[in-house]
Amino acid sequence: MPDQIISQEGYEKLKKELDERTNVKRLEIATRIEAAKELGDLSENAEYAEAKDEQAFNDGRVAELMALLKNVTVVQNNGDKNKVSMGSHIAVISEGKTKEFTVVSFNEANPAEGKISNESPLGVALLNKKKGDNITVNTPRGPVVYEIIAIK
Repeated sequence: MPDQIISQEGYEKLKKELDERTNVKRLEIATRIEAAKELGDLSENAEYAEAKDEQAFNDGRVAELMALLKNVTVVQNNGDKNKVSMGSHIAVISEGKTKEFTVVSFNEANPAEGKISNESPLGVALLNKKKGDNITVNTPRGPVVYEIIAIK
């Protein structure tokens, strides 16, 4: 799997989640499992089964985070206001409306907050473009044209 690019902020967010899951969550789950074992028969112990399921989920997520952190390339916003890059805050006009986006990494994307992934069709189309450029993005409802009016 090729490296995915990620912002420093996104990288720190993943590292924080990994730390939380390995150093806090694992201990909490282990404590729950021990408490459930003391309740007796494990075959009919819902608390024990739930804690074991949570442990399996948490361990899976820890493995996923470790693999992810090993296979990402951290990139910095180069501060260039003339070209769209990771971390750029962009104002565009589309269908007569002004919209603002920030280009972020895959794990930071949140369209409701205007944070679009660099891997999304819009993010890919915006990268390396300049103020005044028009881009066309194919969407489920057809092509949409965006004009970049500002890069912050």
